[in-house]
Amino acid sequence: MSKRYYRDRSWRCVSECKLDRLRALLRPMDRVAVAYSGGVDSALLLRISKEVLGDNVIAIMNVSPLTAPGEEDEAVLAARSMGVEALIVRADPLADAAFRHNRTDRCYRCKRMVFEAIAAAARERGIENVIDGTHVDDMSEDRPGRRALAELGIRSPLQEAGLGKEEVRAFARQLSVPSADRPSGPCLATRIPFDQEITPDALQMVGEAEKVLKELGVRSVRVRHHGTMARIEVPPEDFAAIVDMRATVVERLKRIGFVYVAVDLQGFRSGSMSEALGRKAEH
Repeated sequence: MSKRYYRDRSWRCVSECKLDRLRALLRPMDRVAVAYSGGVDSALLLRISKEVLGDNVIAIMNVSPLTAPGEEDEAVLAARSMGVEALIVRADPLADAAFRHNRTDRCYRCKRMVFEAIAAAARERGIENVIDGTHVDDMSEDRPGRRALAELGIRSPLQEAGLGKEEVRAFARQLSVPSADRPSGPCLATRIPFDQEITPDALQMVGEAEKVLKELGVRSVRVRHHGTMARIEVPPEDFAAIVDMRATVVERLKRIGFVYVAVDLQGFRSGSMSEALGRKAEH
């Protein structure tokens, strides 16, 4: 047998142990509400929670102007395909003037408001345990929103079980979770530079612009809103496709309201809005 065979087998054994640990963490909770976005992390957590706890699981999703176009419908359908009905709450971070001012604590303020709404909806149904899809790899990044989760007593079983992003995706594929290969999609506020006001119009513009590019076949994309300019981030291997489609891309993004359209030659990367602050992550 090759060294690669034994290495892969060892990886699977370790990961399976972590998955068993996840099941063991969930079992004593009895009833849980999964803070759900439809992304692969919360979707895998929902899938395993349903397996372990059966009908004692609900998915609660917050929908606001920060939610990308089409995301709500996709998430609801994915939850239903796993036998769980998704409950929608509508806490709007734009109601908080401090959030709109877009300081470096925006994620904390947003998470605090959203998870308070999710926890309240769970309590109305007699559920005290609210869990979210934070995993081990998230802990190595600068994510101020984690402070809000700690303050509210939200648990993160994927992280507690030691599961990282690669393992989450691998198990999601293995278990046929609908969003297994869905690219990560942080909230639309992460497309707005710090200290530039977050407005409904700006959020709508970046949401529509990213939808255009995805319809044109670009799966991993961020459109950063710099006033009149759209700064497009795609993986370097998609540069040629963007250039080939440049007339269509420019025309459609100008129709949305941008005056200038630029492609970032550094390519797609999470957290580029934090680079000017010397920070690492989008949340």
